[in-house]
Amino acid sequence: MVQNQNIPRKIILLSHPNLPDSIEESHLLADVLQQNQVEVFFASSYTDEILVTQVRSGKFDLLIALGGDGTVLRASRLCAPAGLPMLGVNVGNFGFLTEVQRTGWREVLPRLLAGDYHLEERMMLHISHLRRGKVLDEWEVLNEVVVCRGEMVRPVNLVARVEGYTLASYVADGLIASTPTGSTAYALAVDGPVLPPELRNILLVPIAPHMSFDRAIVLSEGAEVNITVQTRHDAVLSADGQPPVKVVNGDEVLVKASTHPARFIRFQDPGYFYRTLNQYTEQTPRTYGDT
Repeated sequence: MVQNQNIPRKIILLSHPNLPDSIEESHLLADVLQQNQVEVFFASSYTDEILVTQVRSGKFDLLIALGGDGTVLRASRLCAPAGLPMLGVNVGNFGFLTEVQRTGWREVLPRLLAGDYHLEERMMLHISHLRRGKVLDEWEVLNEVVVCRGEMVRPVNLVARVEGYTLASYVADGLIASTPTGSTAYALAVDGPVLPPELRNILLVPIAPHMSFDRAIVLSEGAEVNITVQTRHDAVLSADGQPPVKVVNGDEVLVKASTHPARFIRFQDPGYFYRTLNQYTEQTPRTYGDT
């Protein structure tokens, strides 16, 4: 964690447009912030062009995301490239990435406005989708990219290469390339290991491998992976749960550490991650409504 004493004076409140509680809580929070001479800017879409331009220009000091983990994932794509810190307030069903619960912001707000917090940096991934050597699209993600079968229930053939050398071949439903943060998301659901969030390693986890390499692999820091698709039927990729993108035979998905880390405001000591992990693994979560 990096200690930081900056006092935020211009704050974005990013609410989930489909969660009425998120919108309601953002207005309650705004009232208190404004009473403390803080400029408040409301947002509900992280892709709004005006908002993106303003964030990139350095206009804001902080973004507070009110929702669940899905809201935090979206916020990271907006904030990380600009180095804008984030504070997550859990108003959704699952808040593994958030720092405080719905009403908890009242307790930590005096510390925030006094600069009494730390910044935690987490690695993000830069994803490139290539076809015949041409980049079709790129993404920055906090959790993972998944390359997998489409609607047809047939496995896909995938080859993972690191630094030009073949690492493993898979016949599987798919392959996850994850950050340490993402190790507690989809990767954990398919029996991948849990990695401490401060690491800068890429985790590869196959999904339902069929008579092929079936172990998770933790790549060394700085490694880049090339996932080549070999299929005669539908296959897709999805970056942090965004709408799937069709991939065809011969397509490549390049995965490497982003140059832009996500920066989270933390008030707790470093052991918070393990306490949170224990809290959520000892209960059965409900179906997540914040996607």
